[in-house]
Amino acid sequence: MKTTNLTKTAALSILVATSFFSCSDDDNDAIEINDGTPTSVELYTSNNADGNITVYDVTDQSAVTTKTLITAGIAADGVYYDSTNDFLLQASRTDLGLEGYNNTNNLVSGSTLAVDVNGTNDMQSPREVAVNGNFIVVADNADVDGDLLTPDGRLYIYTKEGNNITLRNTITTSFKLWGITFDNNNLYAVVDATNELAVFSDFLSNTTDMALASSKRIFVEGIVRTHGLTFDASSDVMILTDIADATNGQDDGAFHYIENFTSKFNGVANAGALSAAQQVRVSGASTLLGNPVDVAYDSATQTVYIAEAGNGGGRILAFNNFQAGGNITPILNNSLAAASAVYLSK
Repeated sequence: MKTTNLTKTAALSILVATSFFSCSDDDNDAIEINDGTPTSVELYTSNNADGNITVYDVTDQSAVTTKTLITAGIAADGVYYDSTNDFLLQASRTDLGLEGYNNTNNLVSGSTLAVDVNGTNDMQSPREVAVNGNFIVVADNADVDGDLLTPDGRLYIYTKEGNNITLRNTITTSFKLWGITFDNNNLYAVVDATNELAVFSDFLSNTTDMALASSKRIFVEGIVRTHGLTFDASSDVMILTDIADATNGQDDGAFHYIENFTSKFNGVANAGALSAAQQVRVSGASTLLGNPVDVAYDSATQTVYIAEAGNGGGRILAFNNFQAGGNITPILNNSLAAASAVYLSK
């Protein structure tokens, strides 16, 4: 049953229709040009403060606009938008299920969303969402066996047909989960509470409830505790976030930018390490990175977008000109309490 939030309903009366700020995973296609004008580039974001969905139009990075769509939940994580079908999806941490919304693109800020596509409430602690065709995979970071000394997690595999989302099967992993992303049919997954990255080859071919070992698992040098990740196939770029000490949400976070990722990953043996020399690390007080929990990447503009959960109570950050790494200032810095997920659509 849908959870309501009366406080949020009352707040609608004072919400501004559209707000502006200036200068302040993901879609792999380059920006298309129509009559000399770039198509819209939008960043969809979730949070664990009020569960609403905030959409940033970042087509012009010098004149970014934002709108907030109101949900009935009070906490959410993974978010996804299908621009072809104008379908918006969010993993609710309130109702512990997937919730979908049709025809949201032209809604104004402050609009209240009614759930059009409601998945079953199967999960315990949903985090990142990864979509491949009509398959939706959600990483759940709840402990499966009740023993914290034996890390594990679940990957819930759903299918979407029309306005129906159905659980197909559940995969149990031998490590804690957080971020996940597809590369074709291969699923990359963060090994939470470590500096490791795993991949499940031909993941969707596993059609029954089962425990599944990763096909390969490597260490990523320079990272303390990875959390978010995104892979851009068109540029062969992987980006991983590092929340470092989870109790320090202000200034010890980072992200790692890895070009030519496929060959670098393939060149590391199982249980081996990807060297720091093969990566670019962005970190330091000027970055405002404390607990960067999710990431999206626009290869056309070489812009990294971050959901920062800790610094200042939560922010949406963007970086470019980061290829040399180091302690750089974000080009976009917008407050979003308890930011939890980002997804780039264009």
